[in-house]
Amino acid sequence: MPLPGGTALRSPHVGGVDVSTRARLLPWPGENGQRSYLVSGDGHSYLSTLANEMEEAQLQTGGTLLDHAAAMLREDRVSTRELRFLSAQLTEALRDALRVAESRGSRLPSPDDAVPVTETHPVTDP
Repeated sequence: MPLPGGTALRSPHVGGVDVSTRARLLPWPGENGQRSYLVSGDGHSYLSTLANEMEEAQLQTGGTLLDHAAAMLREDRVSTRELRFLSAQLTEALRDALRVAESRGSRLPSPDDAVPVTETHPVTDP
């Protein structure tokens, strides 16, 4: 379902209340490389869980690549071929991380969605 990231959709009334759902950018491309989105009301569907696990794996892979890059750059003899391969892998990891950031950022509540604070209490150190 191609939807722009963060597009709010109105679903039918659920229990007498309008339900607003945001489209989630998935961490993998569609069949032809296009952006893929998921619309899930509660965020606990099978695809939401799979997307969460994929995002976590992508971020962990990026961290591992950064550690590997730092180790390679400390070496005196690293071939051009090795550096090009590492650069390609780091580029892919950065692309994944930016996609995760975009997906997560678009799902943050907007200021309009925030619950107004009706009462404040000062915080003091003990």
